[in-house]
Amino acid sequence: MNEYLLLSRGQWDAARSPAEIQAVIDAFYAWHARLVTEGKFRSGQRLAKAAKLVTRSGITDGPFTEAKEVIGGYWFVRAGSLDEAARIAADNPCLACGLAFEIRPIEAEQASAFRDSNETPAPDWLARRPPQAG
Repeated sequence: MNEYLLLSRGQWDAARSPAEIQAVIDAFYAWHARLVTEGKFRSGQRLAKAAKLVTRSGITDGPFTEAKEVIGGYWFVRAGSLDEAARIAADNPCLACGLAFEIRPIEAEQASAFRDSNETPAPDWLARRPPQAG
């Protein structure tokens, strides 16, 4: 079994009533509890709306993203493949009310500039790098 990060994105449909959204939330927690019992899910958390953005320029309020890109929470899916993890997420009741889900494999190895990974600079990285001040 592999582990995948499931990110909840977006916002609830504005046309849905609070009662409809609550019904979907209740269905989500029942769906989630079943998957945890089956060993296909590990718990994550909802995320609060307050945030800070930390960059080399400093710390500011943020993040400043479009509503469809807002991350509302995260969970962990245990599946044999990315396709299987996507099929599991496709049954999430919250999809009916406007949310979307991004699924990413979790890399077990530490990042290294010497091994091909999402952290490894592209071969032309130095040529594309912006000039350094000073």
